Amino acid sequence: MHQHQLAYPGRVAEYEYRRVPIPADADRQKTRELLVLHAEFGDWELAAHRIWADGRREVTVRRRVREHPMPPFMT
Repeated sequence: MHQHQLAYPGRVAEYEYRRVPIPADADRQKTRELLVLHAEFGDWELAAHRIWADGRREVTVRRRVREHPMPPFMT
């Protein structure tokens, strides 16, 4: 798990990031459903999305680091 700090005047936000590889044969709807579930129940949000020439997708999600940890991202 990676942590990244973003500095804003007067406050610091910390995030954890997770890369989510999506196979080339996964359609758009299945990819969307996977990300929606994790957004709703794990508090993840989309940080980046890449589509490779061979059809693979690589999604990077992030969520704020909390005092009390949230459940892990399930793949």
